[in-house]
Amino acid sequence: MERYQAEDIKAITGLQHVRLRPSMYIGDVGERGLHHLLWEILDNAVDEHVAGYAKNITVIIHEDGSVSVEDDGRGIPVDIHPETGIPAVEMVFTMLGAGGKFDKKVYRYSGGLHGVGASVVNALSEWLAVEVYRDGKIYRQEYSRGEPLYPLKVVGTTTKRGTKVTFKPDPDIFETTKIKLDLVERRIRELAYLNPECTFKLFDERVNKEFIYKFDNGIEELVKFLSSGKELLFDEVIRIKDEREGVQVDIAFIYTKDYRELVESFVNNIKTIEGGTHITGFRSGLTKAVMKHISSLKLQKELKEAITGEDLREGLVAVVACKVPEPQFEGQTKTKLGNQNVKSIVESVVYEHLSAYFEENKEVYRKIVEKAVEAALAREAAKKAKELVRRKSLLEDTTLPGKLADCSEKDPEKCELFIVEGESAGGSAKQARDRRIQAILPLRGKILNVEKARFDKVFSNEEIKAIVSSMGCGIGEDMDLSKLRYHKVILMTDADVDGSHIRTLLLTFFYRYMPKIISAGYLYIAQPPLYRLKKGKQVFYLKDDKELEHVLMEHIKNHGVLKDAKGAEYRGEELVKLLKNLKEFEENYRYLVRRKGEDVLSSLLSVMLTEEDMRNQELLKEKVNLLKKILTDYKIETKYDELSGAYEIILMDERTGRRILLDVEFLSSLAYKSVLSGFKLDLPAVVSVEKKSKTVYDLHQILNTFMELAKEGFELQRYKGLGEMNPEQLWETTMNPKTRRLLRVSIEDAAEADRIFTILMGEDVEPRRKFIETYAKEVRNLDV
Repeated sequence: MERYQAEDIKAITGLQHVRLRPSMYIGDVGERGLHHLLWEILDNAVDEHVAGYAKNITVIIHEDGSVSVEDDGRGIPVDIHPETGIPAVEMVFTMLGAGGKFDKKVYRYSGGLHGVGASVVNALSEWLAVEVYRDGKIYRQEYSRGEPLYPLKVVGTTTKRGTKVTFKPDPDIFETTKIKLDLVERRIRELAYLNPECTFKLFDERVNKEFIYKFDNGIEELVKFLSSGKELLFDEVIRIKDEREGVQVDIAFIYTKDYRELVESFVNNIKTIEGGTHITGFRSGLTKAVMKHISSLKLQKELKEAITGEDLREGLVAVVACKVPEPQFEGQTKTKLGNQNVKSIVESVVYEHLSAYFEENKEVYRKIVEKAVEAALAREAAKKAKELVRRKSLLEDTTLPGKLADCSEKDPEKCELFIVEGESAGGSAKQARDRRIQAILPLRGKILNVEKARFDKVFSNEEIKAIVSSMGCGIGEDMDLSKLRYHKVILMTDADVDGSHIRTLLLTFFYRYMPKIISAGYLYIAQPPLYRLKKGKQVFYLKDDKELEHVLMEHIKNHGVLKDAKGAEYRGEELVKLLKNLKEFEENYRYLVRRKGEDVLSSLLSVMLTEEDMRNQELLKEKVNLLKKILTDYKIETKYDELSGAYEIILMDERTGRRILLDVEFLSSLAYKSVLSGFKLDLPAVVSVEKKSKTVYDLHQILNTFMELAKEGFELQRYKGLGEMNPEQLWETTMNPKTRRLLRVSIEDAAEADRIFTILMGEDVEPRRKFIETYAKEVRNLDV
């Protein structure tokens, strides 16, 4: 026998174990786990607010990828713990199971239960620094991958109170360490709805964007936000607030004319994605309250009996937020509440409040029941439509649509289904594919917009029936993923307006009727190239304009020269740096013109700052006052730069958060007297790439002229449709697993996805018009 002794048993404890098995503590080491680090520290700050202390919470995403969370609560205790002999704050960040949330004396309601949050974040960070503001002093300690770098020390004095934690996720642990602003912004906005007495601030230094949130009416405003774009059944948001047996219940809901239910749920500020007992209690309480009074309405007997709880929830938009002293969550990532007593508490609170509300608001009650009757009738019609479809074998595996070119492989894990726009592209794809593992389903025309249709209408669409029967796993509630015939479903459409529209219609269909395909990670979008670039025997396929620009810039770096009127020459890295500065200037220039119109130029030039102005505070003040009169929708700040010994003026667009540095260089550039980051150009200048050259007479021509000359050195083809590629090109660029690029479709936030789909694809035109007006000026690639 091989030697196997007691010494072979290893005991890995504490933070070592966290680094060895991070997924046990944060779910995974991908994007979700990365952001879970921030949620742990943020939840601690929010718990301090819930305990009645912190009123302000600030999150800053720094340029180096680190994140800070600061609150103005009591500050983590810094005194020496009697049992361990080390400061309490060090215990919190270095010991698993150390925390103040076990006996409920300090925190009555909290999201943190196990005392592992802060220490796990510390263990999985490249470095972490904690500052505590207590008793007029600033205490600080830093750690590297969980280990203290020095003992807790006093580094200064302050009048503040609270805690500030800054950490940088460890690239040795995580697949990506890039914090996503949109995810953080959504979570902070959510917390602001749930904690109306707290002000939340978020600032991203990488893009100079700031958000400040405070919602005085709490979750009522969240319900209004979630129902925006939907047609309301009645105007008033129904609010229920009560406390029983230490459980605080806060519910807000409204009904829309939509066909789906949208419920967001939270426990102790933690989003319970999978719901739990509080949701079960809300639904049963709502059903009981509605059914109690139904005899007062003159409905046919069979209709009264036909209405189910599901029918009553059609069109419901609700937020259920509970505070529970001892919540039982499933796992550390807390996605489902398990406390059985919460179900009965929420159910009785909802039933009692709604029974009284419906007595006093009979018109609202009638509208809810009429909506439920309509849903019951539609459900019956959908059931008949489903049965009809089944009888025709369209949901079964046995009969596949004639236009499906299936693959020979039978193992779903190895099989791919390409849903292709158009018969011609479908023909090319059929010739290009690997017949062993790749199936092709060409679509004719645009599928139904399912956002505006009920189930029975969806089933009458031939293209949808073809998709459903090809996949073989059913649809809606009848979906069975174990019967899915392909574990990669790839949407392959043209790179034009029609292609984008068809892709959006398909995404809407999958999101509404086959969401399990998305949550399982089986839905993908093909990334066909936009350009084919050829030089000699070399061929490049480029995904988008950004890749084209990169290739052209490399060509300019190797073969380009800029020579100004005085004979100064720029080439190589120096030339690329100049062109990047010019590009940034052009973007800011166009941005200002888009926001203010061409008259912004003459307005700004009429103020014309000089270097003397920028060094003289009094002169600068006069010029800034003039600018404020011209740029009324900008916030204007001045900042002293010690390095240059001069002031800078910063324009901030309060709508988008974009910041533009308005200095002498920028304004003189507008007047075509370019002084950009140390480059002084005397115009006219000669632009050359390889053997071709052109003379330019103003600043705006330089970048475009270089790009045009660089393009002349290549054969450039822009693809509008997949049908323009021959089968070999389609295989190499878009279908070959070794060389293609696929974009996996995922849903980070179901409620936000629901809201955007409703705005963009729903019946109501006005929210869509507002959405387009809001973001029209940020469009980069417009195909008209």
